[in-house]
Amino acid sequence: MDEISWQEDGRDHRVRWRSESGAPPPRRVVVADDETRADDAYRLACEGTALLWRGDFQNARQLLKAMARRIDRPPRRRRNKPEPDRAQAFHLYRQARAQRARTLGMLLIPFDPGHVIPLRRAPDVQDACTEAYGTDDQPYITSLRELLGLIGAHEWREKGVPIPALGGDRVHPHYGVFSPIRGEYVDLVGEAPLPPTKTAFDVGTGTGVLAAVLARRGIEHVVATDQDPRALACAQENVDRLGVHVEVVPADLFPDGRAGLAVCNPPWVPAKPSTPLEHAVYDPGSRMLRGFLSGLADHLEPGGEGWLILSDLAEHLGLRTRDELLEMIASSGLRVAGRLDTAPRHPRAADPDDPLHAARAAETTSLWRLTAG
Repeated sequence: MDEISWQEDGRDHRVRWRSESGAPPPRRVVVADDETRADDAYRLACEGTALLWRGDFQNARQLLKAMARRIDRPPRRRRNKPEPDRAQAFHLYRQARAQRARTLGMLLIPFDPGHVIPLRRAPDVQDACTEAYGTDDQPYITSLRELLGLIGAHEWREKGVPIPALGGDRVHPHYGVFSPIRGEYVDLVGEAPLPPTKTAFDVGTGTGVLAAVLARRGIEHVVATDQDPRALACAQENVDRLGVHVEVVPADLFPDGRAGLAVCNPPWVPAKPSTPLEHAVYDPGSRMLRGFLSGLADHLEPGGEGWLILSDLAEHLGLRTRDELLEMIASSGLRVAGRLDTAPRHPRAADPDDPLHAARAAETTSLWRLTAG
């Protein structure tokens, strides 16, 4: 169990440290309050000194926004500096985002037992924290940035995400489980022609949204797998709420047996996650993609299909080529029976100020229909 220590009122203090991102406890901590200036807070955070907040909670939120504005100022352009290639630009972007997260993560919030914040005008966050951390009867400290993420996740879980392929019914993502807010890949599964089968696998189900779509489309026996306990609980809760018959089982990729259809929406970018919560976005060494392709033929019934839902963003970032993807498919004893394409509908694709705008604007999401042999 990690602990964080600091001096306050002439005494040494030590308490438990919480970080879902896996960040270590800061080594240097000073006490901050409503009199702390944004410039000073930003300088200390950049130097690696954390600020334990003792003032008004809403003022802490304002301070965090002020620190973010200082980080997000456009950098000065150097003359005659060569432009990085696509892969370099992506890695520089990730480095900048990681540094931004570390700096903003230096503003800390104390908790009393029961997930209670002992600050003026602090919100009731017991439900949000319990959903992410479980019950807790001990004090601890975490970053305000992480806490705001927990609050946002709780709000998404409460209101849910409407899914057109489910007739507008909502899926409710849990904290740490990838939310289907980018609905184009769900629409592809709702529109692709189904093979004649009574059984389907949803490999790496997450919220269970694709499994629910397949069940709503009339497949009698849908098995949804995941190895993340949070995802399994989330999927089970969603399929129960939607009233669809889906069997949710823990598994690394495929369940036992064969099916006439196996669907997988792996993380789209072959890069190393920097936090546990990035595993839904980044797939180091394309592990999940390769695992699905290499195991697919052995888990399909004769005449069955595998549906690989994959964005080509990695290709536009220079992280994987189309030829490499096709070689993975062929070397797994599979052939492409067809492909459905759609354009992304997320705001970043239309934001020219996004550092990865060129790649996002060119992105296509595809459903690859694969068969054995």
